Amino acid sequence: MLILLAAIFALHIIGIILLLVATIDNAWWMTETISTDVWARWIYENGAWNYTDLPTGSHYPEDYLQAVQATSVLACIFSILGIFVFVAQLFTLSKGQRFTISGVFQLLACLCIMIAASIYTDRFHIDEKFGWYGHSYILAWISFVLTLISAITYFVLRKKTA
Repeated sequence: MLILLAAIFALHIIGIILLLVATIDNAWWMTETISTDVWARWIYENGAWNYTDLPTGSHYPEDYLQAVQATSVLACIFSILGIFVFVAQLFTLSKGQRFTISGVFQLLACLCIMIAASIYTDRFHIDEKFGWYGHSYILAWISFVLTLISAITYFVLRKKTA
């Protein structure tokens, strides 16, 4: 059981790290000279990367951008809260209730990062012919899968320990 708990803890930590990198790093959309994330755009000029604001207008609808930003940050917060609750529940709750709250936090984190990545997929860079989704975007989807697996594991583990 101790090895199983350590594996779940490691999975949760990996999910948190991936969520943080996906939210903070500047590579949701890439071209040869542009690197864009949900916070800003970096343009490669004269041998250096220069920070610029994201473009405004119909190409970058501000309300959708704020939704992506908010749900990305919420996913990080819920997942971090989930790990603290997981550790606290190990020592305080009875066996049948032990991992329910951690599972709920992970499910909320999973839902939030799925919403962020889905909105970004649907509303941004639709008409751009050159470019590709960067590693932060891919990490967001990978963290969605990891947080979903973590949430399911918490709910299954709750039943096994009852």
